[in-house]
Amino acid sequence: MKILIFKKFNWFGDGLSVMDSYIIKELILPFLFGIGIFTSLGVAIGTGFELVRQVAESGLSVGVALQVLILRLPEFIVFAFPMAILLATLMTYSRFSSDSEIIALRSIGINIYRLIIPAVIFSFLIVNITFLFNNFVAPAANYQASITLREALKKPKKAFNDRNILYPEYAKNKLPNGDKITSLSRLFYAEEFDGERMLNVTILDRSQGDISQIITANYATWNIAENIWDFYNGTVYLLGVDGSYQNLVRFQHQQLALPRAPLDLTKRSRDYKEMNLFQAQEYLEIAKISGKEKKIRKLKVRIQEKLSLPFVCLVFALIGAAIGIKPQNSSKGTSFGICVGLIFTYYLLSFVSSSMGVRGVLSPFLSAWLPNILGLGAAGLLLFNTDS
Repeated sequence: MKILIFKKFNWFGDGLSVMDSYIIKELILPFLFGIGIFTSLGVAIGTGFELVRQVAESGLSVGVALQVLILRLPEFIVFAFPMAILLATLMTYSRFSSDSEIIALRSIGINIYRLIIPAVIFSFLIVNITFLFNNFVAPAANYQASITLREALKKPKKAFNDRNILYPEYAKNKLPNGDKITSLSRLFYAEEFDGERMLNVTILDRSQGDISQIITANYATWNIAENIWDFYNGTVYLLGVDGSYQNLVRFQHQQLALPRAPLDLTKRSRDYKEMNLFQAQEYLEIAKISGKEKKIRKLKVRIQEKLSLPFVCLVFALIGAAIGIKPQNSSKGTSFGICVGLIFTYYLLSFVSSSMGVRGVLSPFLSAWLPNILGLGAAGLLLFNTDS
């Protein structure tokens, strides 16, 4: 290895020394190799075999299958980035160690932590690329792949939820003792939605204080021009505080100033893998309307995972460098085996942590970031033991 560590040159930027540039250049080739091998394995296992089956059994054309395969590539490249950087750091620093280059550098006063800075710099670059792929490129490609496959197989997907539309509204009420409680103020229920009309609608309205009303209608539509609901062929039942019947009003057409939210609930969202970060946030706001806590928690966990996944690259870079920098004589095959074991352990932990977040055992933030936190702790411990 070149030892002119204080000499600058412009290959990777004015701020990098010859040592930094040398290490980063050594990381690039095994990183690209890792991208190729892990993406290939992911595509083959994740979607390739299924597409072959559909070509053989469902009459899917080879051209469409190849198009879908290409569109699925970004999704698997996202997962290949962390694996590839783990393999790259393991192989590169293991070679430095086996060739005694680590010993040579440490003999002139360079400590372990300084040696891994190039890996950290390289990993931050990959973190940014992974974030862009994971949150923008892959979701758009997955959505297009789903559309292409459904159209080819002639399996159209409904653009809306068509049954049992339920939307509750809550309000804070003041008790005689001054305390405030949250209670149901209005409940909107539609038995069916045909894409334009809410059918067999029932509304329980307790927002008027002492008098409650129950509204039923054959159907209702959202009036875009006036931002109001049009109800048709219905009845209004007025009830007293004690639940006694007060009055009955029949109508052919009546407008009610209710929220548009029930209509938003009918929108069938994209699959999680087909939503970018902003779309996931928008869908979370719609899901909050439904009041389904498990669904809301799951969305919050998935959003946090979109943010935490790119930083796996940094974690794996530190772990790979920490293991590889130890004095050893390991082959490329050994490095690959260690890499596979670490990847399996990490993603198993991620799966368990994610499940605990969805179940409410962990907060969405902690469930998504816990594997990264533990990984950083493990990397720090490995580096400390190597340096001591």
